[in-house]
Amino acid sequence: MGKELPILPAAAQPSSSEQAEAFVYSRVFCQKENSPPLRLLIDFLKARGQTPIVPSNIDDAALDEWAWVRISLGYHRDRQPVQLFCVRDRGSYQDVFEQEQKQFVDLLTAYEDIEAQLAQEYVTRSRFILTTRFSKSDITDEGYDFNGWILEFYQDQCNGIVQIDDQGFYSPKGDLIVDMAPQED
Repeated sequence: MGKELPILPAAAQPSSSEQAEAFVYSRVFCQKENSPPLRLLIDFLKARGQTPIVPSNIDDAALDEWAWVRISLGYHRDRQPVQLFCVRDRGSYQDVFEQEQKQFVDLLTAYEDIEAQLAQEYVTRSRFILTTRFSKSDITDEGYDFNGWILEFYQDQCNGIVQIDDQGFYSPKGDLIVDMAPQED
């Protein structure tokens, strides 16, 4: 697992030949100290009628590890998988965690309503950030549902708040509480 993380895009994505593909990023800012082991996520997805495709080269014991950093989970054999990243307030990717946390605290300070203050409090208190990323051009409704179940799992299990780029922050009931959609001129 090389240091290929910096996940950031909450604003414009870099436009280079290798970054020609557009990705959708979503996050859960989690207040729980540790991420649940991946096996719990996989069991949750199966219980919701999903069939997560785990990389064939992953060691079975790794699924019981809480300190994982990156994994790709497929939802359909003919589609690109959803990539999951987990950065924490300690350890190897602490700098990435702090950068994302600061970026979203700064974004939320521009809003004056109570919902934005609540979201800012969640972001400030977060201990880890679960980020999902998938290809905008290769996703299906099934993939959006799959990603939604992943976000719901972390929101519920880790006392988190969901943020989706170009949309905003969502309440536990799924209501948009801080609209961060790009404003059209």
